[in-house]
Formats: sequence, structure tokens, C-alpha cells
Amino acid sequence: MFDLDGTLLNSLTDLTVGVNHGLAAFGLPPRTEPEIRSYLGNGARQLVALAMPGKENDPPVEDVLAAYRAYYKDHTRDFTKPYDGILEALEELKDIPMAVVSNKPDRETVSLCKAFFPDLLARGERPECPRKPAPDMLYAVMKELGVDTCIYVGDSDVDVKTAQAAGVKCLSVLWGFRDEEDIRAAGATHFCRDPKAMPNILREMME
Repeated sequence: MFDLDGTLLNSLTDLTVGVNHGLAAFGLPPRTEPEIRSYLGNGARQLVALAMPGKENDPPVEDVLAAYRAYYKDHTRDFTKPYDGILEALEELKDIPMAVVSNKPDRETVSLCKAFFPDLLARGERPECPRKPAPDMLYAVMKELGVDTCIYVGDSDVDVKTAQAAGVKCLSVLWGFRDEEDIRAAGATHFCRDPKAMPNILREMME
């Protein structure tokens, strides 16, 4: 199972533009891509909350979030694309059950996967299922796939903690939105630096 943003897709520019659109709607200052990168991993609401100035006169987070979502739902693919080598890696793994499990809202997760990875089952954040690092999303998708374990592939400390909570192995990719030291500090033990190497690493982890 794969995380989406920062693992399969480089979506940072579209996310930054979307958040800044929400902020601008209320006269709030924009954020840079490195700042947005550091806020990602815990869902849309947390992303917007961290991007706000944090002052007493800030508008409600829900209002800025609504402005962000209204814009982003129509602009998820302006700049977003798979990382180089990802499509080829997934093709090499097509004999294995695979899915996407993301803290991105379910609508955007499903839409992006239909566009870029139409053969993958995709599940995003939904009200009835606690977001990562809770293991519930992984358990639900494992049930859908008819498997009792998996390897979770992600780019962040949240993904490592999710795998730990679910009692499954984790492969941490190093081309995404978190630095290696942050991922290691969360307890990561398996790493991939190049999508081309991912199929072989995953098969070795399955043994």
C-alpha cells in the first residue's frame, strides 16, 4: 500500500498554490513551498491550520479550509505528476495487490489515482475512518483487498507511525516531503532512494 503525496505524486506546487489561494481569500500572507512541505502529512485541516499566522484575529480555520478546498478540487493536476520512475515501478509490481491509502481527502485521492494510477484501489480521508497514523485506514483497505498484512510505502514520519500502529512493515522513500533524519527519528528501518529500486526492495521485504 502506498501513501500518495510525496510518495507516488509530486503535488507540492499545486498544494502550495491551493493553500495560498485560501489564505489570500482572507488577506493572510502566503507560504513558500518549503513551508507547505513541512506542514504536510496530517490531512487538509492541519495543513491549513499550520499555514495560518496563528494570531488571535485569524479567521476560523474552517473558513480558510473551505476556500482552499473549493479552489484545490478544480486544480489538483495543474502541476502535479508522478515522480520519475514511479509508473515503471508500479508496472513491475502489477502482479501484487496494491492500493493507495492517503490522508488527502477521499475525493481528491480517488480523482488523482483515476488520472494517474487507474488500476489501483484508492482510499483517502473519510469521516468514518480515523486518519493516519491510526491504523484503521490500512485495516479497512487490507480487508477490501482480501489480505491480512501489507508493506506500507510512504515518505513521512506519519507513514512510519501508521505502519507501526498496524503492525506491518514500512518502506520509507527519500524523494518526498520529509528529510531522512525525521523519518529515521520516527523509527524507520527500510529506505528507498530511487523509484527504480523500489520493486526489488519490496520483493526482498516480502520474503
